[in-house]
Amino acid sequence: MSQVESMQTAVVNYAPEADSVELQEIPVPEIGPDEVLLEVAAVGVCGSDLHQWTADHSWPVNYPVVLGHEFAGTISRTGELVRNWSIGDRVVSETAAIIDPDNPLSREGRYNLDPTRKGFGYGVNGAMTSFVRVPARCLHHVPDSLPLEKAALTEPCCVAFNAVVMNGDIQPGDRVVVFGPGPIGLLCAAMARLQGAEVAVVGLERDQGRLEIAAREYGCEPIIAGLDEWSVAVDGLGVNGVVDAAGVSVTLKKSLEIVRPGGWISKVGWGPQPLGFSLDPLVQKNIRLQGSFSHNWPIWERVIRLLTTGQLNIDPIIGGTWSLSDWHTAFETMHSGEIVKAVLTP
Repeated sequence: MSQVESMQTAVVNYAPEADSVELQEIPVPEIGPDEVLLEVAAVGVCGSDLHQWTADHSWPVNYPVVLGHEFAGTISRTGELVRNWSIGDRVVSETAAIIDPDNPLSREGRYNLDPTRKGFGYGVNGAMTSFVRVPARCLHHVPDSLPLEKAALTEPCCVAFNAVVMNGDIQPGDRVVVFGPGPIGLLCAAMARLQGAEVAVVGLERDQGRLEIAAREYGCEPIIAGLDEWSVAVDGLGVNGVVDAAGVSVTLKKSLEIVRPGGWISKVGWGPQPLGFSLDPLVQKNIRLQGSFSHNWPIWERVIRLLTTGQLNIDPIIGGTWSLSDWHTAFETMHSGEIVKAVLTP
């Protein structure tokens, strides 16, 4: 482990306007009695980081804030009340940095839905830096066989697990459509394949490279045109389920059209635009429309096992690793669609 200095370089989102992200020198945080100081080994770039960079996000941000909520590393310091964790432990962190433990949802174990929840990278300082302060309750052990660069991407895998496994309803042999071949969409497709579904991933012409990954690496049907025909190919009634990982209004409208009566839609993609269409098909076809947000402790433990055993292979979505000083290149490369996922290392 490196020596902890008093200052560190960080990727900071400092204002609500577009392009208000830059490298800044910030103090290394002090930790509380139930927290650890985590030395960051790797941090994934999320679509939400890009949305804050381009200022087209729809969630409140506590400016200025260090970006980055997908991260893994080693424990550098522990607070005096921390138990069962030691300096040098390899860990990955959940994203719910602040919760109300007495909130009824938190007491049910669904702290991800606590209305007062604040996450790394928008509510409190995230991990695009060298050291980050983390509540010990957020930590999970990373097995020695799982590289920290891959463990850092546990969080988007958990988002996909929640959207598909917990909030979908797949039986082997089902046919499922995933809208959006971004990181979350591809991981949702991989999760649906693990459950035994036949999966189509829908994108645009500019998504050709990502759609090729869906086909080649995850065994999915890539679709730019011909979605209607694929959806009704078996019995004319539509697909069993849809995962909307795109978030724009037109994909939800299309989801209602292609899902079969009694089917389901899991909406994980954000999109602040008004709908502008009728939801009557939701009623007429008896469709279950389910929002999907974040994740909790048991999902993290299960996903870490999937990554460690290799049942979930995330190598195909990792497009490259950049140093923190090259954050802008990483953001641009991912934003352009040239790669699926960028990873930063301090």
